This record gives sequence, structure tokens and C-alpha cells, in this order.
Amino acid sequence: MFLKSLSTFFSRLHFSATLPQKLSGTLQGQRAKFHSHPLTVSRPNMKIKLLPALQDNYMYLLIDEATKLCAAVDPVDPKLIMSAVQDEGVSLTTVLTTHHHWDHAGGNEGLVKLAPGIDVFGGDDRIPALTNHVSHGDELKLGSLNIKCLHTPCHTTGHICYFVTSNDDHQPAVFTGDTLFIGGCGRFFEGTANQMYDALVNILAALPKNTNVFCGHEYTVNNLKFAAHVEPQNEAVQEKILWAKEQRSQSKPTIPSTIGDELLFNPFMRVREASLQKYANLTDPIEVMKFIRIKKNDFKG
Repeated sequence: MFLKSLSTFFSRLHFSATLPQKLSGTLQGQRAKFHSHPLTVSRPNMKIKLLPALQDNYMYLLIDEATKLCAAVDPVDPKLIMSAVQDEGVSLTTVLTTHHHWDHAGGNEGLVKLAPGIDVFGGDDRIPALTNHVSHGDELKLGSLNIKCLHTPCHTTGHICYFVTSNDDHQPAVFTGDTLFIGGCGRFFEGTANQMYDALVNILAALPKNTNVFCGHEYTVNNLKFAAHVEPQNEAVQEKILWAKEQRSQSKPTIPSTIGDELLFNPFMRVREASLQKYANLTDPIEVMKFIRIKKNDFKG
């Protein structure tokens, strides 16, 4: 059965995504090292630049088109961030840090030196160069953009996702760090299955279904291999993995996804489904969450 939900994946995202035509000296010099091509997602009042870093990380520039103010999300490579800021001709005012792990927050101190006076937001005092501690439900502004902080502890106790909307009601975005990946979720380093269930099912799944998901790593193909193992009859998984493999064969990102699509193929967001409970031979969705996370930890693909 052909799935309209995924066959119309790009038409439902309502964005234009383009590879930058011109890269500054830093970007041009490092492009050969990237695990993926950079990507720009544009909407009338919001632009998101996806910047690959390290082995499989993603950093982001969130740009308010009305004021040309921007925020850097998990800027592990400060020089690359500043190069992108220069390319865009925008003013960097803000850092949004999802969690304290070095591959997300390790560039904060260097970025503060390159852009003195910027605000560094996060939900954990272990975050380097933190200036503003945020909690669940806190609301921030970036020019005309609205940013809501969502506390999603489990991967780390202070993990924050950032939900971004504009006043014109165009498609929202959420930066999920290492809580929600495309087709998967982060390891439970500092939390429990109950906390991850709350983060994925009660908090993130409650966002508008067309919300674009911008996560912290390019793990999609491996995540979907596990999803196919768990739900071999799930056509959404099969269609998504074919698309993801094609993207990766061209070094293209598999990001963004949407909340609505994650509910179709991400096993960690589907723990209330009969197929997941059958796989785990459990009926309590929190126990299913715990079970499949253990299985995923040992999964070889």
C-alpha cells in the first residue's frame, strides 16, 4: 500500500531547502571533511541553516528574517558558526544549548570569545559559558520568533528542546538535541524509561504534527534499520529507510523530519502501538520503552 503520508513528505514540509551556492573560506576549506552537505531551510519569517560538524553532529543557525538576528544551536565548531553568520549577514545574539555533552556544548566558550556579549541558554549548570538557565515552559524571543523551552530529561538531566514558532503561523520547528532523533532517541544516560516516555509521548508528540524536527546527529539509517527489525511489516519504515539511504548515498542530510512522520515510523514514539507491544511481549508502554532501548543498545544492524 502506497503511503500518502510519506510519499508527499516534502510537499507537506512547506519549506524550500537548498545547498548554499557560496561558502566562505572556512566553509569551503572544511567542506571535504563534512559528513553531509550543509542545508538551508527557508520560510517567510524563519531560516534554519543546518551545519554538519564532527563525525555525525549537526549544528544550526536559527535566523529571524524580519530582524536578521540569529541563534546558534549546539555550536560545537565556533569558527564554522561565525563563518556561516558572516555568509548570511546576520547578527548572532544567542546560543541555544540542548545539553552539556561536549559535542553539543563544547564550542560555547570559544564562541563567546568570538562574539562577546551573546546570551547562552540551557537547562544545566554543567553547560560551559552558560549565562541564562532555563526551565520547562520558559519562553524566549529572537526578533519576531517565539522560542519555548521544553525540559526533556533522560539522556541528560538538564536536556532542553527548543520549540520555535513565528507569528505568521508558518510551520514550526523543534530542536531536539539528543532526545529525539529521526527514527530513534538518545540513550538513557541520566534518566529512566519513564522520563523518555514523558519526553517523547507526552511532550514532543503533543506538538503540531507538521513541526519540523531538527536533531543533533545523523543516525537515521541505523535507527531505521532497528525500526525495521522491530516492525518488519511497517510500510512507513520501509519507505523512509529507502529514502534515507538514497539521501546518504549523496551525502545529503536526512533532517528535518516532522513530528507526524515520527509517529509513523519511530518505534520509541510508537510504544503504545500493538505491534510494539507484541515485539516486546509487554503491555505497559513504559516497559516497552525500556525494553526496546535495551535492544537498540545492543543492535548491530
